[in-house]
Amino acid sequence: MIIGNFTYNQARDIYTGELSTLTVTARPLVFQPNEAKGDKAKRQPHYRIVSPAQGGDVEIGAAWKKHSDEGREYLSVTLADPALPQPINCAMVASSESIEAFILVWSRETRKAKTA
Repeated sequence: MIIGNFTYNQARDIYTGELSTLTVTARPLVFQPNEAKGDKAKRQPHYRIVSPAQGGDVEIGAAWKKHSDEGREYLSVTLADPALPQPINCAMVASSESIEAFILVWSRETRKAKTA
């Protein structure tokens, strides 16, 4: 399910767009490079996800660069909000519309029943 549409600015290395579901709308959302990310900070995310607000940016998540089994690049995204029972995990992938267009996709986790 597509829950967001973004545009990538290669010169600035940022993604800008919006998130929209039945209960949440956040715009603009910006994926900013994480200045703390470095060779020694392997667990740090590549991007911080922020929403500009009057008093300053509000951080709502983080994203890590990953590669699919087929070798395609994507961002593994975690969004968090105190009102949510748990963080939302999704992926930012390239759209077929243009090289600057990306979509944020989410799917409900389906757990297989344990066999005895």
